[in-house]
Amino acid sequence: MEASQGGKAQEIVVARGKVLDLLRPDDSGKIQTILSVEVFGAIRSLAQFRLTGSQKDYIVVGSDSGRIVILEYNKEKNVFDKIHQETFGKSGCRRIVPGQYLAIDPKGRAAMIGACEKQKLVYVLNRDTAARLTISSPLEAHKSHTVVYSITGVDCGFDNPIFAAIELDYLEADQDSTGQAATEAQKHLTFYELDLGLNHVSRKWSEQVDNGANMLVTVPGGGDGPSGVLVCAENFVIYKNQGHPDVRAVIPRRADLPAERGVLIVSAAVHKQKSMFFFLLQTEYGDIFKVTLDHDNDRIKELKIKYFDTIPVAASLCVLKSGFLFAASEFGNHALYQFRAIGDEPDVESSSLTLMETEEGYQPVFFQPRKLKNLVRIDQIESLMPIMDMKVVNLFEEETPQIFTLCGRGPRSSLRILRPGLAISEMAVSQLPGVPSAVWTVKKNVNDEFDAYIVVSFANATLVLSIGETVEEVSDSGFLDTTPSLAVSLIGDDSLMQVHPSGIRHIREDGRINEWRTPGKRTIVKVGSNRLQVVIALSGGELIYFEVDMTGQLMEVEKHEMSGDVACLDIAPVPEGRQRSRFLAVGSYDNTIRILSLDPDDCMQILSLQSVSSPPESLLFLEVQASIGGEDGADHPASLFLNAGLQNGVLFRTVVDMVTGQLSDARSRFLGLRAPKLFSVIVRGRRAMLCLSSRPWLGYIHQGHFLLTPLSYETLEFAASFSSDQCAEGVVSVAGDALRVFTIERLGETFNETVIPLRYTPRKFVLQPKRKLLVIIESDQGAFTAEEREAAKKECFEDAGMGENGNVEQMENGGDDEDRDDPLSDEQYGYPKAESDKWVSCIRILDPRTAVTTSLLELQDNEAAFSICTVNFHDKEYGTLLAVGTAKGLQFWPEKFQGRLLAGIGPVLRLYDLGKRRLLRKCENKLFPNTITSIQTYRDRIYVGDIQESFHYCKYRRDENQLYIFADDCVPRWLTASYQIDFDTMAGADKFGNIYFVRLPQDVSDEIEEDPTGGKIKWEQGKLNGAPNKVEEILQFHVGDVVTCLQKASLIPGGGECIIYGTVMGSLGALLAFTSRDDVDFFSHLEMHMRQEHPPLCGRDHMAYRSAYFPVKDVIDGDLCEQFPTLPLDLQQKIADELDRTPGEIMKKLEEVRNKII
Repeated sequence: MEASQGGKAQEIVVARGKVLDLLRPDDSGKIQTILSVEVFGAIRSLAQFRLTGSQKDYIVVGSDSGRIVILEYNKEKNVFDKIHQETFGKSGCRRIVPGQYLAIDPKGRAAMIGACEKQKLVYVLNRDTAARLTISSPLEAHKSHTVVYSITGVDCGFDNPIFAAIELDYLEADQDSTGQAATEAQKHLTFYELDLGLNHVSRKWSEQVDNGANMLVTVPGGGDGPSGVLVCAENFVIYKNQGHPDVRAVIPRRADLPAERGVLIVSAAVHKQKSMFFFLLQTEYGDIFKVTLDHDNDRIKELKIKYFDTIPVAASLCVLKSGFLFAASEFGNHALYQFRAIGDEPDVESSSLTLMETEEGYQPVFFQPRKLKNLVRIDQIESLMPIMDMKVVNLFEEETPQIFTLCGRGPRSSLRILRPGLAISEMAVSQLPGVPSAVWTVKKNVNDEFDAYIVVSFANATLVLSIGETVEEVSDSGFLDTTPSLAVSLIGDDSLMQVHPSGIRHIREDGRINEWRTPGKRTIVKVGSNRLQVVIALSGGELIYFEVDMTGQLMEVEKHEMSGDVACLDIAPVPEGRQRSRFLAVGSYDNTIRILSLDPDDCMQILSLQSVSSPPESLLFLEVQASIGGEDGADHPASLFLNAGLQNGVLFRTVVDMVTGQLSDARSRFLGLRAPKLFSVIVRGRRAMLCLSSRPWLGYIHQGHFLLTPLSYETLEFAASFSSDQCAEGVVSVAGDALRVFTIERLGETFNETVIPLRYTPRKFVLQPKRKLLVIIESDQGAFTAEEREAAKKECFEDAGMGENGNVEQMENGGDDEDRDDPLSDEQYGYPKAESDKWVSCIRILDPRTAVTTSLLELQDNEAAFSICTVNFHDKEYGTLLAVGTAKGLQFWPEKFQGRLLAGIGPVLRLYDLGKRRLLRKCENKLFPNTITSIQTYRDRIYVGDIQESFHYCKYRRDENQLYIFADDCVPRWLTASYQIDFDTMAGADKFGNIYFVRLPQDVSDEIEEDPTGGKIKWEQGKLNGAPNKVEEILQFHVGDVVTCLQKASLIPGGGECIIYGTVMGSLGALLAFTSRDDVDFFSHLEMHMRQEHPPLCGRDHMAYRSAYFPVKDVIDGDLCEQFPTLPLDLQQKIADELDRTPGEIMKKLEEVRNKII
């Protein structure tokens, strides 16, 4: 992760495995994701550099592609442009192919890219006469038989660039079989100099360094500081430079840390201002230290290490110029902190001057962690990393199932309940005097920034609220308050209009009121309007059309009789620079939608007609501005969409031709059981559509895709967009008898989450189906049990003279915010570390609806739980029991099977029954190759997953009480997840990031089911040391991330089932089965063209990446196809022509597939 900037604004580039994101903290300190792009490769290193005198940064990416890639952020199109791509080696993460380490000369003149062993290449960066970035051929700085631990650029001003590396030479250790040389091997700090004149790299200086050295940090130089490097080693920070004696200081350690454990620095950031600089170094326990150098020109007088603050362990830290610190957490949520102070106040400090040497070594300095003093957290990015287990179930009986995931590790672990939808924050809720039917907001003048009134309509009255510091009722607004309203809006530039059943009230700016009354006994039933045009529908189906003339008066222009009552109306927004909009949409109860013209030449002529499946209830025109890249990251011409909410709960969308008014390209999607009402709202400065069905949905354009996402909120009746100085972009809505104001948080998110904190790293969970409880097992290595932690905490409080105030609730990390400020909140500081062979574990029963833990059992004496299932023993009266597999060096995976318990213990599969006092062994099979990690059953078949040998299909013969294996896989697979798809098919994932399906051939399956011995005769012959039958691999796909859980589920009502998976990096994915050959054909061709026309950003070949371990088979990469809308228009057109389609049709196909999943 790196900070990069162009001009004044600073952005953060983050790599999450195979995704490159650009984040920007906005003025209020909220992090917005501006761009997120999949690179189809593993990003291993990132660095940013800037050529001298230039205004913007470039990004260098080291990946598994065997190429160095330089990217530039293109603000206009909101994409990363690839400036250079230089190949230097084979693809894949290899020992001697560079890509693991990146170092940049601080003046941006050269970059060094290094491998774990042997190879290091230096590229010279320059610019040509047109000020474009140029890159040289690579210069070698190789040294064989050398392991590299860290490299960095040394700041030496404008002298020749120098790179520093921590290296270990293993040549002698390799040749000495006694192992003596290996124990004596010594790490060195080496300086490499790039001679710009000779264009050559040479080893300039090398010196021994502590064998615990793991990281280098550049010290500012060239007039800003003394130059050189900080070497971070176990327990020490050492300043080193050529020709300068070592300056060493000890890293302070926590008082409760066991003596066997050292302290290592894991991440660092430097903050540099004109007159001063300091470093922030974070240890593996999360403590941040501020390191300062007291220097006189080039001599270092003192190196000070001062305790700064403690935050969760970060993979990378980034200090922004605007006074923020971004911490990319190793696990769990990432956070943005603001500096309250820069640690100038006294605190625990160690210095090079007070370094004391004793017989046992250097004397340590101790400190006690405290709550945040210098930093304050102002925002966080949710991260599920790592997902340990996941289940998709509809426990809460909502429209869509919830995804329950176990995430995180140690004290930061949690159960997160994910629901598809955008998160919203509620600003205000107020009760109204009755049940409202509608709500509108209006400005007094077209140029006003904020709304002036909120108007609420009831069955027989209208309430007007004025918006100021507070919202209060007013009676002098000119609105008629004794009647319900049908529409309220700003008309012309500065007057207001209220449409009520018996007429139109036009309120001028100076207070004059014009009233238009309906003829005879007829009443107005529907109304559609924009800023300059109004159309009303009277009962019986007569349409009357008004326009605003030059003086601001409403003039009746035209009447038109429809054949029956009108169900709904809408007028398209007035296009830029025009007097009027041309299109009026009318929905009728005869299941049709008509487009009528409002032009003076052919007023009220029908331009086109569209039949729909059910009477339309609500219509909305949504204009999409033309975009050339820009914020939403896609090229598309301006277009006008007509959206219709039908009575059967379907949203129907179609494109209106801007010239002729013809309708084309219709799409529909089921939203819920109520007819959707459609409203136009503003989100992020753009028009979006709010659809209120049995739950609210938001339709908006994000990075080129039109997304329709539910809002996680209750059912709403009516809504309007709302803007005031407290809340610039909100929505005001009515539901029941309440008025609600809310804003929509981050766009582009698929899920929002409810978090329930847990105590230790969760391992597995099961559902207790009758009472809808979750049973979770958690276990951690090298920590203390709750009682021991409480005792230690109490002792610490008493030492500090604070008395007893660490109550028990405190321990469950979380509680209220007051508890969070507890001096030792575990969530922030991590648990005190114990000896590494000590385990703690607990079993928790949780009610997810109330988030209450109903029972928690902590396991004693170093026992850890690893597997769990519920079991009902046949003919026993206990009901549901819980089988938990625990380990004191034992692996045990239980599974319920025909009223007995099936357990895999090491390489043995056993069947148990319940005796009076203990479990009784009934049957076993010892022929599994390694360790059983998963068991699934269906009828009398048992599907066993082995830790390194894929799946084994077994059968249990009850009459002979025998378990035997009748089929296995011929490919070794290190299983991490498994799921039974159907009787013959298993889905599995391995620890190298592949997902695969295996299937028993149909004829073999039938033969085994029909064979009276069940294939036992063949089994006894024991062919090839394995089972007589082999399963076939039918699908294979490299995800690029270790999959930890698989499940078959349907996330939308009426949607097809797909396989949902969760990964170690915290991502959720889905595999959807194609149902038609045409779709397979279409998408495989689209994928092929995307591979050719739009190769991945970091230089990895897409096909090779998806086939990293086994050739990809029968899976089409949706992530690649989804990049289609972000391509330039001419490229979109080119691919579409090849496929005999239009770009619109391709987008529609993509949207359809996406809507089948979520």
